[in-house]
Amino acid sequence: MSNKWAEGIEPRGFRWIITDRFGVCERPGGHGQGHRPVRRQEEIIWLGRHEISLIVSITSIPYNLHDYDEHGLAYTHLPFSDRSEGSEHLERIFATIREHSADGRVVLHHDAIGDRVSGVVAGYLLWSGLVDSGPKAITIAERLLERELGPLAREIVSMARQITAGTTPSDAVDSVARAADERSQQEQE
Repeated sequence: MSNKWAEGIEPRGFRWIITDRFGVCERPGGHGQGHRPVRRQEEIIWLGRHEISLIVSITSIPYNLHDYDEHGLAYTHLPFSDRSEGSEHLERIFATIREHSADGRVVLHHDAIGDRVSGVVAGYLLWSGLVDSGPKAITIAERLLERELGPLAREIVSMARQITAGTTPSDAVDSVARAADERSQQEQE
């Protein structure tokens, strides 16, 4: 393997939501006809080199799990399609992110950075107490992910509003605000 690729390549759509704690990306290797096994391997190498302690897959099918095993990466598969999955399932996703990002780096993925991922991000920000309202969570998620949240994402935020959670440290709140500010500054440049 040449030096250029020894570090792997950053997964498509990768963003830190909480700097060095909670990030998102599209499924390593892509999805559908755009899926590339070599790209998948390079992106998984990147995740390992960047000390990702847990990959949370919310895809309906358990794609890539054997590849994570082969590279020694911890993962959990918590399929999430829509509102029919239920609040308890969504809360389990949130709790997993909170538990593992407290002392490690967590990356959440679905096939693409669409409404499911965006909704889980905004919902997590609200559920965890990092923001105090649904509209603020939506605005921050839209800035961080550089995409508008659609109906499914907004339904997920609504579900999150109905679930209660414990508080999170103020340094995490500062980290989310800092990441959103950095995104805004990049957009203005």
